Amino acid sequence: MTLALPLAVGSLPFVGELAALFAAGVVVAYLCYRVRLVPIVGFLLAGVAVGPFALGLVEDVELVAELAEVGVILLLFSIGVEFSLKEMARLARPIFVGGGAQVALTVGLVTGGLVLVGVGLGPAVFTGFLVAMSSTAIVLKVLAERAESDTPVGRVSLAMLLFQDLAIVGMVLLIPALAGEGGSPLEVAWALTKAALVIAAVLVGARRVIPAVLERIAMTRRTELFLLAVAAICLGTAWAVSLAGVSLALGAFLAGLLVSESDYAEHALSEVLPLQTLFTAAFFLSVGMLLDPRFLLDNLGWVLAAAVGVLVLKGGLTVISARLLGYPLGVALAGGLALSQIGEFSFVLALAGLEVGLTPAGLGEAGSQGLIAVSVLLMVMTPGFIALGPKISAFGRQVEDDAGGGGGHGHGVDLEDHTIVIGYGPAGRRLARVLGESGVPYAVSDLNPESLRQADLDGAQVVFGDAAREPILLSLGAAKAKLLVIAINDRDATKRIVAVARHLNPTLQIFARTRFISDVEVLTKAGADVVVPEELETTVRLFSHVLGAYLVPKEEIERQASLVRQDDYGVLRGSIQEAHLMVLQGLDEEGLHTRAVAVRDGAPAAGQTLEALALRRRLGITVMAVRRGRDTVGSPAGDFVVQAGDRLVMVAESDQFAAASDLFRTPPE
Repeated sequence: MTLALPLAVGSLPFVGELAALFAAGVVVAYLCYRVRLVPIVGFLLAGVAVGPFALGLVEDVELVAELAEVGVILLLFSIGVEFSLKEMARLARPIFVGGGAQVALTVGLVTGGLVLVGVGLGPAVFTGFLVAMSSTAIVLKVLAERAESDTPVGRVSLAMLLFQDLAIVGMVLLIPALAGEGGSPLEVAWALTKAALVIAAVLVGARRVIPAVLERIAMTRRTELFLLAVAAICLGTAWAVSLAGVSLALGAFLAGLLVSESDYAEHALSEVLPLQTLFTAAFFLSVGMLLDPRFLLDNLGWVLAAAVGVLVLKGGLTVISARLLGYPLGVALAGGLALSQIGEFSFVLALAGLEVGLTPAGLGEAGSQGLIAVSVLLMVMTPGFIALGPKISAFGRQVEDDAGGGGGHGHGVDLEDHTIVIGYGPAGRRLARVLGESGVPYAVSDLNPESLRQADLDGAQVVFGDAAREPILLSLGAAKAKLLVIAINDRDATKRIVAVARHLNPTLQIFARTRFISDVEVLTKAGADVVVPEELETTVRLFSHVLGAYLVPKEEIERQASLVRQDDYGVLRGSIQEAHLMVLQGLDEEGLHTRAVAVRDGAPAAGQTLEALALRRRLGITVMAVRRGRDTVGSPAGDFVVQAGDRLVMVAESDQFAAASDLFRTPPE
């Protein structure tokens, strides 16, 4: 008996097409990055370029569509993980009143308008569903990049997006009925009831099982095992729910919701995020491949008219919904612009409708092409619309206690100007105790569930996960944190954490512990401000005890220790530590808002005058002093030229430091 290798050389003819697809995605997404467009727009445009209607580099559309389905499953799973039932309960009014009004008004007006011009009720309601959905992926990403997620505009947008994400569940279930394939009203009601029972059974049963399973897996501290467990939960729940006639996408959302209620939600999200990014890219690439550029050119007039109509309709109805929640007119207008596009879930609904013969406005292929064209056009314009938000919202009064309050999308700590402690071993515990006794806010992360359980008992805000992953650092509030202390023994893991944190927040002051003096240069190059090697401190303690035994004066012992540290901390010569000591002298209100920020090679701030940077005028940041080598310049004038290697001691709020990050961020190596 001979065994044939299933993956013999040359047996995967579609690899070339996939390579062309993703290569085009990389190129176009990079170009979009250079012109400050979100990558999703790049994926859509790349799909148009390589699809069968343009260059024809990819002809196997069915293969890409299958990858896109996996992308939808992972996208909905990640959105489910980011949901929090407690957060939803707290934001119930903005979500269900504001979001419910926006979706109901949009569906109602679109349906009524289409019925008046002779479109059947089923296709009309279906089209209303498509228009009601906005892009969760694009809007939340742009808001996060602009540090506007926690503004009134960000909160009203979030609330309505959350309702839309929930509403798609019912919409998917209703599509067969809209196509006349759902049977009698009684049969439709039974289908909805059956789906509700299955959902309830999954939530009740798995909610008791999932936390225990993840707890056991997390105790192994094996990231690959945790990833496999998360994938099994995602796909297994989706498959089990699909047996009852519920869509795989809904099952994936439920799986994410189950994981979101465990202590390991952030870690699960960080593990699945790379896969989600890959397959979501395939989803948007596949959508772009469906657009025929010739159709767009031949029907440019009515496509532009439809885009303007959607913009005015959705923007206006979002304004009305936001006003119902008590938001001022300026904030409502900015929210209306932010949500005026047609989103990625509209494509999910469109594909589901196509399977049962439903198309936008009942126009067949022309309707499908029109939907794609209008969606791509509005998605491309969305970052510009959101950029106009602050100017528009300035016309409205600021709300101090807007409907539903603040909050974010998902889990994480609610702190600012705080210290993040990575590792809750003996060193981390001692540091946390000192921080707590000194009144310094702090959060803790570790991959050991037992350590985090102890940190929770000690009163710390905790996040389980690998701190080398950006979602974990964001959950720890790294964008608004003052200090990051890495107190683990793994040099490679420390280096990864330093590099990610430094790129994420260039104003963050990073302190790292390592075992050997030889690691100091490596970690400093990665972006650490201060590195403390155990080897050196052990040596200092050892000879201090020896000299003390010979009754050498304490002053002489301290002088010798200082000389040793000066020699072996040569990489830190230039006294970056002195700049940080200027910040750490006091823990009063001013001290918490003061940071020493290193200007590194390649940072946009290097080579510019303080007047050109306009830190105070544009961002409200005051430069107290500049440390250059061993010299300190107090209250520098506007014509002072910032150089690479300088340390700027500045005072500002955490949001203002976050807004200044791009000035100090260097290109990743």
